[in-house]
Amino acid sequence: MRVIKDNQILEDSWTRVDTVTADQPIPDGDLILPFKYWQQNQDKLANHRGKLAVCLNGEDKIEDIATHIGKFNLIALDFPAFKDGRCYSHARLLRDRYGFKGDLRAVGDVLRDQLFYMKRCGFNSFFIRKDKDIEDALKAFNDFTVKYQTAADGALPVYRLR
Repeated sequence: MRVIKDNQILEDSWTRVDTVTADQPIPDGDLILPFKYWQQNQDKLANHRGKLAVCLNGEDKIEDIATHIGKFNLIALDFPAFKDGRCYSHARLLRDRYGFKGDLRAVGDVLRDQLFYMKRCGFNSFFIRKDKDIEDALKAFNDFTVKYQTAADGALPVYRLR
């Protein structure tokens, strides 16, 4: 699977598992699992062959993952629809309040128009919808050259540049 990570298009080893039941076997490899499933099955997943990451949606309480973030190299945040922006806030909280330093990935209905703003909130990797051009999406990070406010990306706002 190809993703944009740190402003580059890369092949990625992670596989997202959207739905899984407790009695269903988990495949080997690097998996992104629903957070609620991971929460309820940590013992079962202890011997998993591969890395594990979690995916949160806008309804998940970010505080529920706060004590566990050190266990993950990757946390995915799901955008079920373009108009659902709750995970922008989740990203900002994970970076600023909880100090998550790992890979913060936007998944779901992720479009070119959102990438610049997602990066400002703290995302550093993006799974672009399969029906969209990933090469074109990469250009989104150069759409704007001036930032008007501070953000999780650490860029200086224009008023600090005077």
